[in-house]
Amino acid sequence: MDIIGKSVALRPLTRELCHEIYKKYVADPMMTHEAYEYSVEKVDAYSNERIKDSKRKVFAIIVNETAIGEVQIKYINNIVKKGNLGIHLVNDSVNGKGYGTEAEKLMIQYAFEQLGLNTLYADAVLRNTRSQYIMKKLGFQYVCEDEVFRYYELKKDNWLW
Repeated sequence: MDIIGKSVALRPLTRELCHEIYKKYVADPMMTHEAYEYSVEKVDAYSNERIKDSKRKVFAIIVNETAIGEVQIKYINNIVKKGNLGIHLVNDSVNGKGYGTEAEKLMIQYAFEQLGLNTLYADAVLRNTRSQYIMKKLGFQYVCEDEVFRYYELKKDNWLW
């Protein structure tokens, strides 16, 4: 099932889409200092793990029929109705255009309306102020931080859309 927005579509992640994403992927220095090198075997293993995980819903972010990243709800707990929102885009060429924000909005709506979750969590690396700004813009509330991450929470009752 595709989820269609104004500028982006979310398509369930497949092995092919995963390869399309990771062939273009450049590690974001706001997230890690480690370099990324594409490997068919590693991407196959990554996609198999993600696709088979029953506690995860992963979608490729599609703009003009091109995969530009992935967005997911992970650690889904249907008993307590909670999950974690995660996103990453292929490289800086797609940053700052609103694609990621729209994809996250669509996933929030999907999590609350389709998956029946009541709470979403998200985190951002401390030095990733861009991601922290987006979390606040989407309605997430700051919870706490540690040496590496700043943590956020969004309750369905407080959802802005």
